[in-house]
Amino acid sequence: MTRQDLDVLLRRAVTLGTLAVLLIPAARGHHEWLGWLPLWLVGMPLSAWWSLRGFPVPALALRLPQRRRVQAARRGRRPHARPVLARRA
Repeated sequence: MTRQDLDVLLRRAVTLGTLAVLLIPAARGHHEWLGWLPLWLVGMPLSAWWSLRGFPVPALALRLPQRRRVQAARRGRRPHARPVLARRA
């Protein structure tokens, strides 16, 4: 089986699994032996297909601005509290 054959097979598995989850209510449920069915019908084929393609990062993720760490900067400016001295009994 070549890489192109596997790509086509995984694309079909993702498509059929997504259609099954959307159209068949029983496919959205939980099976006693398999567990949560959408994971096996959509999630696992999708992750295998993503790994076959070399884990590409979506273009949207590259365009999003980086989060600023405002809280971390705020913590650094806080005045230090006086240490609590232990009382002798």
